[in-house]
This record gives sequence, C-alpha cells and structure tokens, in this order.
Amino acid sequence: MLAEALAALAAAGGGAVVQAAGTDAWTSLRRRVGEMFGRAGTARAAAELDRLDQTARVVLAPDAPADVAAQRLRQEGVWAARFETLLEELDETGRERAAAELRELLSFVAASAGDTAVATGRAVARDGGSATSGIKNTGGGRPGPARALHTGDAEATGAGSSAVSGIVNE
Repeated sequence: MLAEALAALAAAGGGAVVQAAGTDAWTSLRRRVGEMFGRAGTARAAAELDRLDQTARVVLAPDAPADVAAQRLRQEGVWAARFETLLEELDETGRERAAAELRELLSFVAASAGDTAVATGRAVARDGGSATSGIKNTGGGRPGPARALHTGDAEATGAGSSAVSGIVNE
C-alpha cells in the first residue's frame, strides 16, 4: 500500500491527464507519461499510450453523453489507479524518481493547460443583470488557455442584460 502522500500524488496525476486532454499540453504530457511507464518495457509504454488516446477520445467526444462530468471523473480515477500501480511496482529509488517526474508533470500541466469548465449549467440574466456559466477571466485571468466543453444554454432577457455560456475575458 502506498503512503498517503504518494496516493494523493497519483490522484493528482489522474486529474492532470484529464485536464490536459485537448490542450497544447497534451502532446508533452502524453510523451512524459509514456516515458514513465516505458521503463517497464516498450510494450507497456505502447499500451499506456493507447490508454491515453482512449482517455482523450472519451473526454473530448463531441457528442458526449449528458454525464460528461461523470466520464471525466471516471477517467481521473482510471489514471489515478494507473499511477498508483506504477508507483507500487517500483523499488524505493524508482518510486522516488517516478514521484519527482509526476510532480514535474503536475507543475507543467498547471502552468500550460489553463482553466477548464465542463458541463456547465444554464446562464440566465434578467432586467439588466449578467450571468456567466463557464469561465470568467477578469484582469488578465490565469496564464494558459481557457477551455469550455459541453456548456449549457445562455438566456438574457431585458435591456442591458447579458448571458454567456462558455468563456468571458474582461
């Protein structure tokens, strides 16, 4: 059984895989994850790369089911388990090296994947109000791109009202 800190690291790694899918960070993440698993052999690396590609297909499916958030959580769990298994299989030196690589990967994704909003609700504004369902960046926002997937509807009623379902940069 992994120490609590390593289990948390593996869970964060699962989140990073899902967060990076479809972003500029994906190619680099895919390569790095392949290298991590590749130390156990080229066949394993190829299998993990195929799993990564399947994850991207599921997470980015244009006609994804209504439970897209549940699918994303499931994929995060799948990858958390894969990283946990990898860490458990290694000796102490290998585990420390893989944990350091995973921490670097998390930093890389956090810096380059940007914000993501998935399966947002409906944005409704009335009587001069405003509503955003998704991501609202003010004052320059976070570094990195922003991405909204499977957003809800937006409805603005009345003079001066505005509603956006997606991304707003102010």
